[in-house]
Amino acid sequence: MNYQLLKDKQRTIRDGFSEGLALRVHRALSWLHKSELCDDDLDAHFIFLWIAFNAAYSQELDHNKLTESQSFDLFLNKIFQLNQDKKIDQLLWNEYSSSIRLLINNQFVFQPFWDFHNGKISQQDFESKFTAAKQTANRALANEDSPKLLMVILSRLYTLRNQLVHGGATWQSSANREQLRDAVNFLSKLVPIIIDTMMDNPNTLWGDACYPLVAG
Repeated sequence: MNYQLLKDKQRTIRDGFSEGLALRVHRALSWLHKSELCDDDLDAHFIFLWIAFNAAYSQELDHNKLTESQSFDLFLNKIFQLNQDKKIDQLLWNEYSSSIRLLINNQFVFQPFWDFHNGKISQQDFESKFTAAKQTANRALANEDSPKLLMVILSRLYTLRNQLVHGGATWQSSANREQLRDAVNFLSKLVPIIIDTMMDNPNTLWGDACYPLVAG
């Protein structure tokens, strides 16, 4: 599944979309398209895939109700409930299970590792958190708990995203090629599934998009 297939589908069914869904899908597809044009640049490919994911997911938060983490959990659980053909499960268990295990055991995409090196926590705290996080991920793997496993993966990729977006890595650095390669391979499959699932369920409440389109 790629941009062109999804764009062709969107053109045929978008008249049935709410304003919020139409804007989310339109924006997400635009960034997915841009990401595919950067397949020779892992850094750019990853960043644009993450923007596409954000365009599909992000919404204004009411801080008196839900935290961003809680809102994120609800979104992913909704996607899993609606994804009747189990494409995300197939992605997790069939296509990338070996890469996922490598990601889980990679301390360089685990935020407490950097908190330790920045003097925010002790080495003992980092090691304890890393052990606990790996145990959580391995339980999810053993129980085939797809939502939990996906949250673990995305938390690792969020650390990688922060490194790039906040200037914590060098463009085309040799230090993070393996992590970026696995991340791009995974997100390039996950993001289209999410967009496709949203388009297949136009009557679901997706919420208004962030920064609505306002005429100048």
